[in-house]
Amino acid sequence: MPARFGYSAWDGTQVGFELGADDVFSEITDDLLYHGDLNAALRRMMQSGFRDRNGERIAGMREMLEKLRRKRKEELDRYDLGGVYDDIAQELRDVVETEREGLDQLAREARESGDARRQEITDEVVSERGLRLDMLPPDLAGQVRELQDYDFTSSEAREHFDELVQKLREQLMQSYFNQMSGAMSNVSPEDMARMKDMLADLNQLLEMRQAGQDTDAAFAQFMERHGDFFPENPADVDELLEVMAQRMAAMQAMLNSMTPEQRAQLQGLAEQLLEDMDLRWQMDQLSSNLQSMFPGAGWGRQYDFSGQDPLGFAEAASLMNDLGDIDQLENLLTGANHPGALAEVDLDRARDLLGDDAARSLDRLAELAKMLEEAGLIEQREGRYELTPAGIRRIGRNALSDIFQKLARDKMGKHEVERTGAGHERAYETKPYEFGDPFNLNIERTVRNALGRRGTGTPVTLTPDDFEVERTEHLVRSSTVLMVDLSLSMPMRDNFLAAKKVAMALHSLISTQFPRDFLGIVGFSEVAREIKAHALPEVSWDFVYGTNVQHGFLLARRMLARQTGTKQIIMITDGEPTAHITASGEPLFHYPPIQETIDATLTEVMRCTRDGIRINTFMLDATPYLQAFIEKLTQLNRGRAFFTTPETLGDYVLVDFIEQRRQRTRRAG
Repeated sequence: MPARFGYSAWDGTQVGFELGADDVFSEITDDLLYHGDLNAALRRMMQSGFRDRNGERIAGMREMLEKLRRKRKEELDRYDLGGVYDDIAQELRDVVETEREGLDQLAREARESGDARRQEITDEVVSERGLRLDMLPPDLAGQVRELQDYDFTSSEAREHFDELVQKLREQLMQSYFNQMSGAMSNVSPEDMARMKDMLADLNQLLEMRQAGQDTDAAFAQFMERHGDFFPENPADVDELLEVMAQRMAAMQAMLNSMTPEQRAQLQGLAEQLLEDMDLRWQMDQLSSNLQSMFPGAGWGRQYDFSGQDPLGFAEAASLMNDLGDIDQLENLLTGANHPGALAEVDLDRARDLLGDDAARSLDRLAELAKMLEEAGLIEQREGRYELTPAGIRRIGRNALSDIFQKLARDKMGKHEVERTGAGHERAYETKPYEFGDPFNLNIERTVRNALGRRGTGTPVTLTPDDFEVERTEHLVRSSTVLMVDLSLSMPMRDNFLAAKKVAMALHSLISTQFPRDFLGIVGFSEVAREIKAHALPEVSWDFVYGTNVQHGFLLARRMLARQTGTKQIIMITDGEPTAHITASGEPLFHYPPIQETIDATLTEVMRCTRDGIRINTFMLDATPYLQAFIEKLTQLNRGRAFFTTPETLGDYVLVDFIEQRRQRTRRAG
């Protein structure tokens, strides 16, 4: 069965147009033209974000960083880290209180029994145990140590204490190793022994890696023996160690964030709960190795908690992991100087911290450069992105499109050409021969005309009335040099982007619509220089003062001397001549303009006029000095002057270029 498709009117709700290279390139066109730096344009796009063709917002890194910092502040303003200590202390107080109630119950039962001897013995036991409870040390580790040696009267208190110790051991191990402790839900002596063996093998693996030895076989053996400790199933030693370094650094950050008293309490408690000296040594050795291997994991990080909600031990450990991930993502986003760097982001973790929209935006931002490379618009050279020839052409087309979108539709009509019998290019049409036409005889049409008038038969008799010749299009070649002011005043007055966009658009227009035409580009400030088309996107303004129109005219005249056809200079500027090249070949700058500079510039104008070069000037923010100079220039050259703004500059230049070319074509016809 043939495939069947249904179509409906677009109502704005359909989705299906994904972000493409054209969308990305359109977004960076103005930035690239203004600053002339492709890599900086991509960075700023990553920072600011944009909207795709569906109008969907692609969040920038600046927005995501703000969300991360706000999330961190909310957590710090909400919680009190002292709750880690308070939570454990309260549970120990509950154990002691339950035991005291048990002692009281035991004493009552002895009194009610009527047995004097039982009561005497019981009172002694209750008094001795009560005294031990009264003499418990103030620190958590001391209390745990004493209660571990204490003979509980209350079975409920004993169970509560044993559960607390077990829970704290598990939480401590989880704080150090996170998911690794999932294999130790019950921290029994056997589990502790297995943990010691695992840590010993892991430290040996670390030492092999630090010594530069091959660890592949050793890692495989390690995972075969201890793989149940690592449910995340790391692919290699580096992946395992990096995760462990981040988790152990999170535990260290919690200690760093506590007061000295709280820190001492928790460290003492850890030593008491994990009293096995070999286990402690292995953990300390692992921490030391990881700190030397991953010094940037955040071992010295600490947080200033200022909230009221108390954090329990497990909650604090989990929050520290979250805060560590926030810091890591923040550092990665801050240091990402090109889209490819975002490929390192853990999108699942970013989704947990920032939400689905942010994760989707990060994924799209990471694909920007790859998308442009696959489209053939940019390429990497020595660690930097550069425009390809196709990218340069696309920038020009985007600039041209931006300008022409503001014009009336009839301004972009076809170039009308009056047809004649003379010319150089065949039009694939014929016409009756007229006196003066080139004798480009179309044999087929000529013979057919003769047969039509005299009938068939041979020989065929031809008369001049039978002659039909090929039509040709008359070719008009235009040679143009665009002079663009690159002096510091252009960006200071917000004129630079408009001028450069016109240069790119004019180059695109001529190279695509009038490929036989010549376009040269000259940039001028204190001195002038020729700019090749391939370098135009990266051209920026010069950080110098001076508007050397004279040198610009000189270079433009020499460029046009090598060309044919109608010749013109299009000059875009916002300042009067304030510099010229002296007889010694050095630039001379003076503001306000001096007569020597004006005379040198007008002398070059007269040379252009003598060579048949028309100068058309487009003035931005024209000052009285500039207006007076341009009036003198137009008198000498008979060119034209336009007073315009950055918003209308492109309209003026491109429409004028097309209209003048049409007129020259008509005159040539």
